[in-house]
Formats: sequence, C-alpha cells, structure tokens
Amino acid sequence: HRRVARFRILESTDERPRFRLPAPVHPLHSSPGAGDYNPSPFDKQDQRVTTPPEPHVEFEDIAKSYDGRVLAVQGLNLAVRRGEFLSLLGPSGSGKTTCLMMLAGFETPTTGAIRINGRRGIGMVFQDYALFPHMTVEDNLAFPLDVRGIGRERRGELVDRALQLVRLEGFQMRRPGQLSGGQQQRVAIARALVFEPELVLMDEPLGALDRHLREEMQYEIRRIHRTLGVTIVYVTHDQQEAMVMSDRIAVLRDGMIEQIAPPEALYEEPNRSFVARFIGENNRLHGRVAGVLGDLCEVAVGDKVVQALRVVDCAPGDRVTLSSAPSGGDPPGGCLYTNEFDALIEHITFVGITCAFAWRHAGRPDFIAKIPQRGGAGAVLEGDQIPGGMDADRLPRAGLRRGPEAEA
Repeated sequence: HRRVARFRILESTDERPRFRLPAPVHPLHSSPGAGDYNPSPFDKQDQRVTTPPEPHVEFEDIAKSYDGRVLAVQGLNLAVRRGEFLSLLGPSGSGKTTCLMMLAGFETPTTGAIRINGRRGIGMVFQDYALFPHMTVEDNLAFPLDVRGIGRERRGELVDRALQLVRLEGFQMRRPGQLSGGQQQRVAIARALVFEPELVLMDEPLGALDRHLREEMQYEIRRIHRTLGVTIVYVTHDQQEAMVMSDRIAVLRDGMIEQIAPPEALYEEPNRSFVARFIGENNRLHGRVAGVLGDLCEVAVGDKVVQALRVVDCAPGDRVTLSSAPSGGDPPGGCLYTNEFDALIEHITFVGITCAFAWRHAGRPDFIAKIPQRGGAGAVLEGDQIPGGMDADRLPRAGLRRGPEAEA
C-alpha cells in the first residue's frame, strides 16, 4: 500500500489585507460581571473542550498607533477563555507586548475595545521582576495587599500562602539582592498572585534567566496555573516556552494574528508559511500546483511532481509552498512513500536521543530529518546517497530510509 506525501501545502506569497486606521477613537473599558464559570484545576484537560459562558478577555477590532501613522497592532480580534493559558508569540516588533500593555491599562487602544469580564484585579509579572530592593520578600509581597487595605492578620496569611505556592517558605526576611535569579522570579510571580487575581499577565518573565532556570520555571509556572486555575496571558518570543506551557498560542506578525491554535495543532497544521517557519524547523519546497485531487494536490517542483496535503484553497498554476516537519522515522507497516527521491547525506549530528540528518534534495542543501537513535544511525554515513521519502497525512512528518533491508 502506498501512503500520500507528508508534505503540507501552504501559501507562498503571504499577501494579507492591511487594516486601515479609522478616525474614531474608542477607549479601553471593562465590563462588570464575571459569570460563575470557575473550572477546577484538576480538570485541566477538560478546559479545552468546555466553553465558558463568556470569554474572560475580549479584544474587539483593536488598532494601536503611537504616532498616528504606523500601526503597532491592527485589526486584532481575540477571545481568551476563563482559566486558559494563552501565549502571545511572535518576533520583536510583532505587537505582542503592546497587546499586553493595552490589556493591563498601561496603553490605550487607538480604536476598538477590550473587555474584561471579572470583578477582581489583574496581576502583572515583568521581565525585570520590578521588586523593591530595599524591602524584604515579605514586604514585597505585602505591598499590593497594603494598597488594597487588607488587614495585618489576613495579609500574613496571604503572604505565607503565596510563598508556599512558589516553594519559597522561609525566605520572608531576605532581600532581592540575596536571592538567585530564579528565586527573584518566583517572588515576582508570588507578588502577582498574592491578592488572588482572576487574570495574570506575564511579559517575557523568563527572558533574563539562563536556559536551565528558564526550563525549570516553565514547569513551575505551568504547575501554578494548574493549581490555581487563573487566566494567564503570557508574552514570549520563545517558541519552546509557548509550546510547553500554553493551552493555546496566538502567533503575531506585524501587529496581526497569523494563527491561533493549541500547540500541537499549531506545530502539525500551520496555515501560513510564516507560522511554519516561526514555530519550528520545517523543510520547505516551492512549486506550482499541477492538479487538485480532493484533499491532496500534485505540485510541480523542478522536474518532479510531488503530492501534498492541501490546507489552503488553490488551483492549477498557483504558486505554493510545501512544508514538512523534520521529525521522522520508518514508513509504518513496510508501506512505500509516495514521494521518493535520492538524498545526499551531507552532515549527521547526534542530539540527545535523536540523530539529525542534513541532506540535499532538489538542489537545496538545508533539508533536515530527525530520527530516534535505535542503532540505525551507523547504517548511514556522511556522503552517502540513499533513497529518501516524505509521507503525509494529518500529522506531517519527514523521514529518510535506506531500503527495506536496512532503514535509518
């Protein structure tokens, strides 16, 4: 049995309508009434399929211009579910921090409205922590409680509870200068949560930490979110952070949302070339549509014709981009790949439990395939020219194989 190509067909031109700045200006506003939807932190898996009565946060036709001419955010419409962890992901200048600052009230939309359906306040975590250096950890956490007029006894209970949540019991009397970077970030998170807000905003809070601490804090933040069930809107340019922690990810570019989806769907089913490139490693080929076969397309790439899964409307003659993820393996059940070709292995890298093969196809030297190390890596050497193949269905993968008798 043959299987169809694991190439996924994407747009290649990325031409999108641009939002024009209207004349009227609408202020940021919140609407009262939170509703009674409060999912249990133990029902995390159900949150993706349970629709709350109202979104916790809504961006409606938001545009933001700082100078009246250039739009930092344009035509933004977004609904955040109650109890959801939503990441705003994008490169520098994509408008993600501007969106967060408008939601926090530090910036005002030029047009459009932001609605927050909640009665309690908003917690904020900044990249630079913004801790008071002359105050102890206890005083830093007590500060937002003092501002809200909470009594001493209750204040002490809330501070102790917040420190327990971030696993910093016994650090009450230390000052920020006596803490590590990871500990300071935990204090900043505890301060944002100490007054029990319904909504927490985080602006690249792990950007100043080294890789090990970043990875540790990713799981800590995820644990805290699952424990409390609060709504979190998280800004980052780090794809791994967003993939590890989020229920959904909104990918931004030039102030607009390119795609919003759960991490798995975003990785496996990117709907634009930019999203495929930005979310992770992707092998890409450019060609013209030769024919449409239901959910599949035949695409002419150089002197070859390949089959690809069609995720956008296209017609014969259209220029398109083919995309396939680099993770791979053997074709299941001894099936043959529909798209088969000769691959020249240019470089092999051992990365943990996987091998990364750099190979040349159709004149491109930057194709990558990653497969588990199962003793087969030694069967392929740099400089080998071997039969290769790409296979596709709804979960795109890319693979290399030597042949039925010895596959890598």
